[in-house]
Amino acid sequence: MSYFVINAPEVLQEVQGAFRCYEKALAENDVEVLDELFWNCEHTLRYGEEENLYGYAAIAEFRASRSAPILNRQLVNTIITTFGKDFATANSEFHRGHRHGRQSQTWLRTPEGWRVVAAHVSIMPKAT
Repeated sequence: MSYFVINAPEVLQEVQGAFRCYEKALAENDVEVLDELFWNCEHTLRYGEEENLYGYAAIAEFRASRSAPILNRQLVNTIITTFGKDFATANSEFHRGHRHGRQSQTWLRTPEGWRVVAAHVSIMPKAT
C-alpha cells in the first residue's frame, strides 16, 4: 500500500513544466534560469561528465565559468515520476551529435517552486 499518490496529474504537469523550462534554459545556455532551477542549498549536488559539484555555490560557479557550449540535444526515453505532492524524479537519454548520454534529476517542491536537488549527467561509451 502506498502512502502517497504516484503521478497525480496536476503534480506531474507541474514537474513536466519545470523540466521543459530546464531543457529550454540548457539549450539556450540561460545561466540565470539554470541557477534558479537548482535548490539554493549546500546539500544540492550535480555529477557531470567530468566534474562532481557539491553545493549550490559550486554548481553556480561551474555554470558561470563555462564558455557558451553547444547544448542542443534530442531527448529520448524521458520518464518523469512524481511521488506525492512534493518529490519527483526525471530521467532521460539524450543525443547530441554522435554522443549518447543520460541524465537524472531529483526535484523537490520548495517555497520558491520546483527545484533540482540532485542531478547526474553521463555519456554512454561508444558502441564497438
